[in-house]
Amino acid sequence: MPDTTRTLTELFEYPLIQAIFGRRSRRFGRGLSIPSGPLAFESDADPLPLSDLEQSVLVAAGTGVSGWHYGIPFGPHRPEELTDFSVRLTGRTAPTAAGIGTPVLFYSDDDGTYLTNTRSVEPSRLREAMDLEDDAERIMALTKSHTEKLADERVDIPAESGHILEPNHWWTNTPGSTLFMPVGDASEEMLALLCLFVENGYVIMDDEIGEPAGDLGQYIESGLLDAEKAFPLSFLERATLEQNCAELAFMAHNMVLTMQAMGLGGLYFAGINELSLFGSPMHDDLEGLGFRFVDDEDWIAPNPVGLDDRYEGLCPPYYSDMHAAIDELVERKFGPGGTYDPSTSGPWKDSEAVKRSVEPYDDETVECLGEIAQYVYDKYGKFPGTVPTMVLPGCVQAHHIDMEYYDAHFKADAYLDTHAEHIQRWHEAETPS
Repeated sequence: MPDTTRTLTELFEYPLIQAIFGRRSRRFGRGLSIPSGPLAFESDADPLPLSDLEQSVLVAAGTGVSGWHYGIPFGPHRPEELTDFSVRLTGRTAPTAAGIGTPVLFYSDDDGTYLTNTRSVEPSRLREAMDLEDDAERIMALTKSHTEKLADERVDIPAESGHILEPNHWWTNTPGSTLFMPVGDASEEMLALLCLFVENGYVIMDDEIGEPAGDLGQYIESGLLDAEKAFPLSFLERATLEQNCAELAFMAHNMVLTMQAMGLGGLYFAGINELSLFGSPMHDDLEGLGFRFVDDEDWIAPNPVGLDDRYEGLCPPYYSDMHAAIDELVERKFGPGGTYDPSTSGPWKDSEAVKRSVEPYDDETVECLGEIAQYVYDKYGKFPGTVPTMVLPGCVQAHHIDMEYYDAHFKADAYLDTHAEHIQRWHEAETPS
């Protein structure tokens, strides 16, 4: 086995700019074959799966806990309080909108399929990765302790049209590779954004019909909402999807940059049907990740809503209605052990006093949030109404490259020194063929 301390120290000291400018999609891994064309090549090397250490590093790069994040310190709607827009104060390696923090990471290899969920971990300090040796081990141990094995086999995505885009058939999810799948929850994202807009007085408008999204007159009359501040429902839904996708892409790009520093091949790509990955009921023999779906005869495709008992959307069928889903979000923020419970820790010197400044939502605000959310659900039969509840815009594949392919077909410097030295640094006791 490699000297873990030395290997991780070399990784942590790798220059960021070199990783950024050295980043390339290196699709050709050990054991692969391109049957014809000007770049035809047959690998003589056996596939070499990622080691436990290699996987742990990439999982930590994508979703590792980096300490506390600092919240949103001020909002003029309540100038004497800390804002309450964040749903979690757990700082991770990739940012999320307003600290809502919905993403998790699934991954799959020759030995099984796994879920890492660090989104609600209570950090041990303000900032991690201050000491290379101690922190690297602790960060990876924490991600491992929040990783669950879901199956004993690789996720079953056939290399066929409709599941994987044709140019990706020959290299995607092949033996020896690890497929990482960052997933976001658009239902929690949209509810949390809805809270932000309502707290700042916006009237959510169903711009399809030019009317408020629900019976909002009483909330305008009371002053909770401002009739002069209209915000289109379609924009809110689009913003929800865009922000979820950006968050997941940040996770993926962290992993891809780390792969350059490690000397691994692979890439971030969007060439797999996300419904197939989730396990769409349109394909009875396809388990995928085992997600639950809801369907309607008027929809083009079924809607993934969650993985039972592990990663469930804030919407039916996991809640009786959207009022109950709002109640759950309020509990996550203000209930016992919640984000703004003064008895819980945080990043500030006097976290108890800072959190005590936050006034939980009053009954009127909760009712207004439920009215809008239920309006969306009643109109569309799902939440959000026009975008998927669960979001998986792209995947990261990591594998060991076959340098002979790049030497045969490409000019010099087609791969980095880290690729050339990878086996020696990360597998020095192994002698792959």
